[in-house]
Amino acid sequence: MDNDFFGVDMSEVFESIDRAEVLTVFFPVLRRTLLVDARSNESDGPWVGVVPMVATPEDRLRELERMRPRFPRPDSITFIPWSKYIDSLERLGVIERLCRRFAASGQDDVVERCRDAFGELQKLERVEIRNAIAGEGYQTLWSADESGALDDEEDEDDDEF
Repeated sequence: MDNDFFGVDMSEVFESIDRAEVLTVFFPVLRRTLLVDARSNESDGPWVGVVPMVATPEDRLRELERMRPRFPRPDSITFIPWSKYIDSLERLGVIERLCRRFAASGQDDVVERCRDAFGELQKLERVEIRNAIAGEGYQTLWSADESGALDDEEDEDDDEF
């Protein structure tokens, strides 16, 4: 049911987690991205973290080159939009699959960074939900007048629907 509702093939997500050089899972509502760069060399290991969302794939490449200057431009980047709640990453097995990829190669520090990034995303989501409820950074589309009726700004004399 999640696959039908969500519009993302989870088997493709898992395959991307297992194989991608660079993987981005972006969260439009939070304006943040979980960035996973699985590349490593003699001086730098894989990198996992939460970064601001960018406007274009080219912007992501530029940011990646700035963040990881000792690496060449990646051959490919996998972009996955995620519009569900952050906890669904855990419920659907995304976080576990990501951790498993790095645990299999003995990179326990990267596994810990995966879990830390998930916790950071959960906190960001809680703040965003609180802001939405409080109206901070949001605008009301419909409001109730003092009687509790919705104010739809239509003339009461107008009989047309």
